[in-house]
Amino acid sequence: MNAAEQLGAVLAAGGPGLAAGLRLTEERLEAIASGHGQDLTTHAGGTLAAGGKRLRPLLVLLGGGRAEPGAGLVAAAAAVELLHMATLVHDDVLDQASLRRGMPTVFAVAGRPAATATGDFLFSRAFAELAATDSTSAVRALSAASSALARGELMQRADAWSDDVGVERYLDRCALKTGSLFAAACRLGADLGDRGEPAAAALADFGHHLGLAFQILDDVLDVSGPVERTGKHRGTDLLDGTVTLPLILARARDRAIGRVDLRSIADPGGAEALCEHIAASGALDESRAQALEHVATAKRELSGLDLEPWQRDALELVADSVVERYA
Repeated sequence: MNAAEQLGAVLAAGGPGLAAGLRLTEERLEAIASGHGQDLTTHAGGTLAAGGKRLRPLLVLLGGGRAEPGAGLVAAAAAVELLHMATLVHDDVLDQASLRRGMPTVFAVAGRPAATATGDFLFSRAFAELAATDSTSAVRALSAASSALARGELMQRADAWSDDVGVERYLDRCALKTGSLFAAACRLGADLGDRGEPAAAALADFGHHLGLAFQILDDVLDVSGPVERTGKHRGTDLLDGTVTLPLILARARDRAIGRVDLRSIADPGGAEALCEHIAASGALDESRAQALEHVATAKRELSGLDLEPWQRDALELVADSVVERYA
C-alpha cells in the first residue's frame, strides 16, 4: 500500500469529519504560508507543500475523538505541522542539505539566512495558532515538545561521528527528536477534545511509541532505501556522522564495521558501501523488529481507552501505516 492509499484508508475509517478536519488544516496552512509577503510565501509554501502524509495533524484530529473537529482542533493540527516543518528547515540548514523529499531545500535555493528566517517564521506561527485556542495546557504541551526537539538535536550533534553510542542513548535521542512531537500531537487532540487526563496520558504514550518506531524505520530506510523512494542517497546519515540504530547494532555484530571511522566516509560511494555491510550484518532486520515492538506497544496503549470504534480503527491504521511505508 503506497502513501496515498494508506492515507485514504485512515480517512475512510475516520469518516467525513476526519477528512473535513484535514482539509481545513491544509487550507489553514496554505493561508499562513501565503499571507506574509512574497519571499515567505515562496519558501514557507514550498516547505509545507512537500509535507507528506500529515501524520502529526492526523494524530491531533484523531486524539480529539470528535466526529466534527472544531476550530480548536484544526488550529492545533496546523500548529503541530508548522512546528514540524520549522524543525526540518532548521535541520537542513545545520546539515547543509540540498534535497528534502526529493525537492530542493530552502537552504539550497535561497541560502542560510533565508532558510533560518523561514524556519523561525514557521516556528512562531505554530505558537500563534495554538495561542488562539486559549488553552494554556495546549501551549505548555507544544512548548515542552519544542524544548525536547532542541535537546534531541543537541544530543545528536554531540554524538556525531562517535563510536561509543549505545542503544539506550539512541532511543533517548529518538524520544526527544521524534517521539516528543508525536506524543504532543496526541495530547493536544485529547486536551482540546476534552478527553480527560487518563485518556490524554495514554494517547500521548501511544504517540511516543509510534514516534520511536517511525524514527527507527526512517533510519533503516536511510541504509536500505533507493534514492527514487527516499529522495536522497543511501547513507546520508552516515555521511553526516549521525549514529543510528542500524549502525549501532551492526557494530556489535561485525567487528570490521566497528572499526570503521565515520569520518573516513567521504563520499556517497563510501556511504553506499558501508550500507551494504550494515545490511549484510542482519542489523536491519533487528532494527525493524525493535520498531515493530514499539508499534505493538503503541496499540496496547489504546486497549484500555473508551474510544469510538472509528477512532480506534483509524489510530490503529495510522500505526500500521508507519510500518507499511517500509515494507
